[in-house]
This record gives sequence, C-alpha cells and structure tokens, in this order.
Amino acid sequence: MNDARIVELYWQRDESAIAVTQEKYNAYLLKIANNILNNHEDSEESVNDTYLAAWNSIPPQKPAVLSTYLGKLTRRISISLFRRKNADKRQGGEFALSFAEMEDVMEGNMEPEKEMEAQILGELLNKFLRSLKPDERRTFIGRYYYMDPLKEVAAYCGMSEGKAKTMLFRTRVKLKEYLRKEGFMI
Repeated sequence: MNDARIVELYWQRDESAIAVTQEKYNAYLLKIANNILNNHEDSEESVNDTYLAAWNSIPPQKPAVLSTYLGKLTRRISISLFRRKNADKRQGGEFALSFAEMEDVMEGNMEPEKEMEAQILGELLNKFLRSLKPDERRTFIGRYYYMDPLKEVAAYCGMSEGKAKTMLFRTRVKLKEYLRKEGFMI
C-alpha cells in the first residue's frame, strides 16, 4: 500500500493503519532504534511507541513522506529512551559512539530545554549538509542521523573504513568552523 493511502487510513482513524505501517516499515524503524539503543527489546518498545505517536499525531499532521516522518519519531523516542536508561552512565552502541564523535563540534550546547537554539542549529545543519558533496553528505547522514556503524556506512558509500573515518572527521571540522562562522556559540 502506498504512503498516501496509509496516511489516509490514519486520517479516517482506521486502526488497520497501524498494522499496515508495521508491515511496511517495521524493519526500517527497528534498525534506527537499534542503532541508538543497542538493545532489541528496547528497540521494539521504541518502535511500538512510534506507532502510538503516529496514531496520536496523524491527524493533525499529514506527512508528505511517511518513512521520514516515522523515522524522525523513532529517533526522537529512541534517544529519549536512551537518555532515561543511561542518565548516569554512558553505554556502548552506535548512538553513544556517534554522539561522542560529535561532542567536539557541539561541546555541550545541545540542551533540550533550549528549543530556539535547537531550531536555529537544525536550520544551520540543513544548510551545511546541502553545501557538502554528495558522498560527504551521505556518509555524514548515515553515521550521525541513522547511527549506522562506520563499517556499514563505508560499505554502502563504496569506500574503505579509513576513508569514511577521515571524511567524517574532516566534515566535523568543517561543521565546527561553519557553525562558528554563522555565530553559533561553540
């Protein structure tokens, strides 16, 4: 079933929307959640919470690209669950590792309570990503949005792990310089 029809099922408050969404997107959403949480049970919980969040937010939302919308919900829910479960400790997993890699760029400025700063940062990050070469952008998004392991990112970008690691490092340096230039306090 196409995404427009699935969204229409949500708008009609037809409970089959959840079953159809699960059938079409469960593997995709589990991958996103597991890359953040590194725990199958927690990932399943996060994905189930995603279906509930979609049910509660459609309507009034009418996402144009359902996969992106569900992916964002899953990321937000998974990161929130990760933070709750690991409030006092850092645990393994791709989220912790990729988050640690980005700490040198952000240096503690990403406090969830500062919604306006987060919005400005998001706009700057989107502008920065559009300025990158396609291979740099794909590598960066694969690692820091989808939280894919470096080895996997390198494989689907058609490069060695070393090249991907170097490219990510250089992109983080460029991002840090770009944010400073745009006046974002780092």
